[in-house]
Amino acid sequence: MAHLVVKVIQQCETAEESAHLDLSECQLMTLPDAVYHLMRNTVLQTCNLSGNDLKSITPKFTQKFSAITDLNLSSNNLSRLPDELANMTGLAKLNISKNSFIVLPQVIFKLESLTHLDAQDNKIFEIDTDEAIVSKTLVLVDLRNNPLGRQCRRKLRDLETPFRLEISQDDEDDW
Repeated sequence: MAHLVVKVIQQCETAEESAHLDLSECQLMTLPDAVYHLMRNTVLQTCNLSGNDLKSITPKFTQKFSAITDLNLSSNNLSRLPDELANMTGLAKLNISKNSFIVLPQVIFKLESLTHLDAQDNKIFEIDTDEAIVSKTLVLVDLRNNPLGRQCRRKLRDLETPFRLEISQDDEDDW
């Protein structure tokens, strides 16, 4: 475990120079307060928290690192995102693939700069499609390998989206 603490500290020190924080594969269940302390004078551009054991992202994270443009949260145990994520006004790329999302979080569509959303390999069954997808900046939404309900698929196919929507081929035979 001590080597992971050292890794986290080293990665924070590297990020002070590069503005790119990589804490992937550090067995984190939460983001340690030490990270906020070490990064207090750094404006991060990217953050990679993939391959950890995170169950939530705190409002504190979105507040302290509000300038991030590329956030990788893949391969964790996330099932929700805080509403405060909307404060990350520069966030252009968000990767929430390989998590435990059942519903695509509404806050995603409040991210005013988001261009790419990777939400594949979750447990997403439904999307609040009635009001959801109103982003003017989205280029790609990837929902492959999710158990999207039949009604949800139909709604998604009927949407006139200005962005590319990737969903897995319907497994059901229409016969």
